[in-house]
Amino acid sequence: MENVRRIAPHDSAETDALTNAPPHDREAEELVAGVVMHSATAYTDCAQIINRDDFYVPAYRLIWDTVGGLVASGANPHPVLVRAEIEKAGRLTEVGGDGALINRLGVNTITAPMAPAFAERIAETARERRYDEHSTALKAAVLRKATGDELAEIVAAFQQAEQLRESTGHGPSHLTAALLDWDAFFVTDFGAIQLLPGKLMGPGQQITVVGDGKAGKSLFVQEWMWRMATGQPFLGDAPQPPVRVLYLDAENGQEQVQERFLSFGGGLGRMGELRYASFPPVRPLDTAGGGVDLLALAKATAAEVVVIDTVSRFISGPENDADTWLSLYRHTLLPLKRARIGSVRLDHFGKDRERGGRGSSAKTQDVDHVWELSSQGGGSLTLKRTHTRTGIGPDHFALLRQARRDGDNWAPGGTRHVLMTWEEEPTGLATVPGTVEHIIATLDAAGVPADAGNRIARQTLADRGVPGGNEKVAEAVRRRKARAATPAPDVSGERSGAPAQQRFPETFPGTHPRNAETAGQTFPGNVAETPGTPSVPPVPPSKGGNGEGTPETPDDDTPVCTVCATPLAGYRLDRGYDTHLGCDPTTGSHPNHPTDNAPAPEED
Repeated sequence: MENVRRIAPHDSAETDALTNAPPHDREAEELVAGVVMHSATAYTDCAQIINRDDFYVPAYRLIWDTVGGLVASGANPHPVLVRAEIEKAGRLTEVGGDGALINRLGVNTITAPMAPAFAERIAETARERRYDEHSTALKAAVLRKATGDELAEIVAAFQQAEQLRESTGHGPSHLTAALLDWDAFFVTDFGAIQLLPGKLMGPGQQITVVGDGKAGKSLFVQEWMWRMATGQPFLGDAPQPPVRVLYLDAENGQEQVQERFLSFGGGLGRMGELRYASFPPVRPLDTAGGGVDLLALAKATAAEVVVIDTVSRFISGPENDADTWLSLYRHTLLPLKRARIGSVRLDHFGKDRERGGRGSSAKTQDVDHVWELSSQGGGSLTLKRTHTRTGIGPDHFALLRQARRDGDNWAPGGTRHVLMTWEEEPTGLATVPGTVEHIIATLDAAGVPADAGNRIARQTLADRGVPGGNEKVAEAVRRRKARAATPAPDVSGERSGAPAQQRFPETFPGTHPRNAETAGQTFPGNVAETPGTPSVPPVPPSKGGNGEGTPETPDDDTPVCTVCATPLAGYRLDRGYDTHLGCDPTTGSHPNHPTDNAPAPEED
C-alpha cells in the first residue's frame, strides 16, 4: 500500500487548489469499508483503532457510519442493507448515485481477521493528516501576524485534542457499549447497593461538600477518606473493605497534611489505599487536557473515589459562568462517571448561603448529592444534604469534632469526627457552646425571666463569657418567650467529650500559628475567599471564673466530679452520680479516654 500524497488534478474529490491531497491511504479505506459491510466483528475490531474522522474519503466515512448504526441496533450488516439505509436517508448520490461504489466494495473484500491491520494503516495516515493540518494552521497564524501567545494556544489546543483522543477510545464502539442490556438491567437491585463508609455516597456517585472557609471541610473529608481507604468505620457506619482513594489537594501545605493524618492515627504503614497528590501539576479540569490528566492519574492509581480539594483551584474559567461547570463535567466528571469512579468536590459557600455553593448554579446540576457542612461552635457541626438525585441514605448528621493535644503537638489518633450523642434529644445541643440551645440553657440557669428581651440576654451572656451572635441570641429569646407557659427543661447535663477546663485554642491539626501564613487565608495553609485571618473577639471575663469555659472555684461543700474535679449540677447530682456524663467511661458516648478529649473549635 502506498501513502498517497499527490494525485491527478482531474480528481476533484481529493484535490485542493494546489492539486496536493493531505496524507491518506485510499486503498486501506476501501478495504475496510468493504469488509465492515459483511462483518459486525470486523467493524467492532476496527472501531477499537479508528473512528469516522480517520476516513479521508467522504463516501467511505458514510459507509462506516451506516454500518455503525446497523451494529448498534443489533442487526448484522450486509451491502444490501447498507445501500437501503443510505437510500432511505436520501444520500445515495454520495456513493456513486446508484450505489455502484457499494457493489464494488462489497465484492472486492478481505477477510474479517485482516481488517485491523488495514485499520491501523488508516489511523497512521490520519494522524499524519492531523499534524499536516496543524502545521497549516500555524503557518496561517504566522502569516496573519499572530502573537507568540496565540501560537502557543494553537499548539496547546492541538496537543490536548491528541491526548483526549488517545484516552477516550475510538469509534462508536464505546458509544454502543453505553446501551443498556435490559435483561441484566432489570435483575439488578440498585437499592441493595451498599453505600460507601459514612453513608454519604454510593459507589461511582459524584457529590459536593460545601461549607464556609472556617467550617473545616478539608479536615472532615481528609479523615473520611483515610478511614475509607484503611477499612475503618466512619460516622457510626460498619467497617468495609478498603476503598482505593485518590486525593487531589491544591489547598493545604504538606506540613499541614502530615500533621493532620498523624492526628487521625495515620502514619508509616497506616495509610491503606489512600493516594495523595499535593498540588498536582494537572491542567485545568474544565479543559480537555485537564480531563486527560486526571483520568490518566485515576487509572494509574486504580482509584475508586477521586477527591478534588478545592474545585475552584482546578478550573480556568469564571466561577459564575455556567460554561465553566459544563466544561468541567464534559471533560472530567463525565469520563470519571463513565468509568464508575466516584468523586468528591469541595466547594465554598457564596455570599448568599441560602443559594449554596459559590458561582453558577450549573455546578450542582451534575452531582448526585450536595452536602452542606456548617459549624455550630464548640466543635459541633451539622452536615445536611440539600440536593439529591437518588434519595438513598440519611439526609442529616449532627457531628462533634474532637481533638487531643500532647504538649505543643496534636496527639496521634486524637482527632476524629463522631456522631453527636446525648441522653435526651431536646437537651443534647444545650451543652455545646455557640449553639442556640446552649444560649437558652445559660439564660435558664441564670434565672433570666422567660419574657426577657435581647438586651438583657446579651448582657447576661457577656457577664458569663458565653459566645453568641445577635441572630442566635434573638432566636434564643424568641424560643424562650414561646415556651413561657411551659416548665423549663433540665439543661444541666454534660456533653459527651472532655471536661470544660480542657477546651482547645481556636486551631486544628495542621493550623498552628507557627505555620507560614500567606495572603488570602482563613488560617495558615488554607486559602479562602477573603484575605487575612479574622480576629477572635475578646471574651469578657466571667464574674465567677476566668473566661469562657472555665468553671467557678467550688465551695468546700459543693459536690465535685471525681474525674475532672469540677462542680456537679443538675440531674447527675440529683440522682447521686459522682461524675459528669462526659467523664463516665461507661456511657459509651465518647472516646475511651474522656479526660484527654475535648471538642476542637471551629476553623478560622
